[in-house]
Amino acid sequence: MALYESGENYLETILMLEGRLGKVRSVDVANEREVSRASVSRAMNILKREGLLAFGADGSLELTKIGRQAATAVYERHRVIADYLSNYLGVDGKTALEDACRIEHVLSDESFSRMKDAVSKRGL
Repeated sequence: MALYESGENYLETILMLEGRLGKVRSVDVANEREVSRASVSRAMNILKREGLLAFGADGSLELTKIGRQAATAVYERHRVIADYLSNYLGVDGKTALEDACRIEHVLSDESFSRMKDAVSKRGL
């Protein structure tokens, strides 16, 4: 299963909101991403169809096991890349976060692995 950038972003958003709010609703995702509820609804149905998301009895969004794995992987890439840009290269924190959000989807596994190793070795 290959996710598109938008699907990865939605999974990452749900994971982050889950950490802050506990239960996540579509409206929470729409507010966080600053998109319409209709856009979120379409995306959530695609993620459900792909087996990455389930809807709770109360309408909450629940990551499946595979959805949580995908979300965690994207979030790790985001954090490591932002840390690398900010702490290793000296990029402003806000810029590093924005750039990491774009880079995380296109960076090869090999480059990410080496970046992660560099960050780990420097203790960043």
